[in-house]
Amino acid sequence: MNTELFSWGGVGEVTGSKHFLSVDGRTLMVDCGAFQGRREESDRKNREWSFDQKAIAAVVLTHAHYDHSGLLPLLVSRGYNRSIYATPATRDLANLILLDSAHIQSKDIEYLRKRAKRQGRTIDKQPLYTEDDVHECVGRFVPVSYHRPFIPTENTRVTFYDAGHILGSAITLVEADGLCVGFSGDLGRKGLPIIRDPEGLPPVDYLVMESTYGNRLHKSMDTTLDLLADTINRTVERGGKIVVPAFAIERTQEMIFSIHLLHDQKRIPEIPIFVDSPMAVNATTIFRMHPECFDEETKQVFLDHADNPFGFNDLHYITSKEDSQKLNDLPGPAMIISSSGMCEGGRILHHLAHTIGDARNTILIVGYMAENTLGRKIVEKLPRVPIFNESFALNAEVKVLNSFSGHADYNEILEYVSRLDKNRLKKIFLVHGEKTAQENLKKLLEEKNYAVEIVKAGQRYTL
Repeated sequence: MNTELFSWGGVGEVTGSKHFLSVDGRTLMVDCGAFQGRREESDRKNREWSFDQKAIAAVVLTHAHYDHSGLLPLLVSRGYNRSIYATPATRDLANLILLDSAHIQSKDIEYLRKRAKRQGRTIDKQPLYTEDDVHECVGRFVPVSYHRPFIPTENTRVTFYDAGHILGSAITLVEADGLCVGFSGDLGRKGLPIIRDPEGLPPVDYLVMESTYGNRLHKSMDTTLDLLADTINRTVERGGKIVVPAFAIERTQEMIFSIHLLHDQKRIPEIPIFVDSPMAVNATTIFRMHPECFDEETKQVFLDHADNPFGFNDLHYITSKEDSQKLNDLPGPAMIISSSGMCEGGRILHHLAHTIGDARNTILIVGYMAENTLGRKIVEKLPRVPIFNESFALNAEVKVLNSFSGHADYNEILEYVSRLDKNRLKKIFLVHGEKTAQENLKKLLEEKNYAVEIVKAGQRYTL
């Protein structure tokens, strides 16, 4: 048999993951993610296929994040009519994310058309996909639990292992042509709130490994909780607001969980905390539906005492647009957690526009910000940043707590790899990382005598 690995996304960058394993001409696709970054560039990349979709025999989804799942409805609308395999929690979260994406796209197109009409122009641009496309796509999902092997194509056997990244995330083991190939998806970390630690894999011949934090180290979660408490307390003393751009799925729930702990331990004052994101509210409901994914700490601290880890007296969930707008006039101190995580859309933009210029306030960054996003500009503390096509002075304090990231850092990746059978592991292929992160991780792995290849878009690697 002839087995080849290739990628058309999530290579040399951290979004748009699309990886393929071709076994005797039958191709298994692992993830079908959307690109995120500069809007025009992302729109172009998301609309233009660089692969033959007709050759795809089956799709496996490692987890629900938009940069891994976001183009599945487009794939289906263009003719893909086979199964999409994922864990049950991933199916539920992907349904939520993709419907939200379709809704936002529809509203964006509606706005562009109205603006063009006022200017005496017309535009024929269409959204990438509609809500009907999402329903058709989700109807093709086949939920498969961890550790239950399944046969997506006649010549591959796949098993999911818990990746510890977000609810339902899976490290994917593919057995084909006498070879075992592991796809990390996004590898999580030990000790994260709510979810279990990443599981080890059986011996593999090849490992396709993400490298988002291939050049960075995270602080421990205990230290991170100390820093979170300090940030909240300092901002409260100034009478300011803490504004948290957070992904609606996982990061928001982790923040709520951590603030709940600090609140119960009397380490932070009682201030109003608002989760302003309809998708985050719905995602939190999905989290409560899947306690089978929770770690033992969550069960002991909360569930065993019939307590809700995602609810306490000072916490308020906001869904309506009107209630969201009222937060703009809310005096501090207060905390607002809102999406999107990279500040590229959604209600967070309004909250940033109303708070970013006031030095009493804090913008708390708790996740990875891709290149060319507004979130990256804030992390880099540019003197002025663009919001709604206007320039705003960045006077608020910017605090970055990357240790809330669900991605393993380079020491955690090295430790994970060290648990694999080194005698059998022939090569590690690095994906899903920016150039400097990948080069650093490659060097660290090679120092430990692993054969490493940084995957290039479209290049085929014979296994």
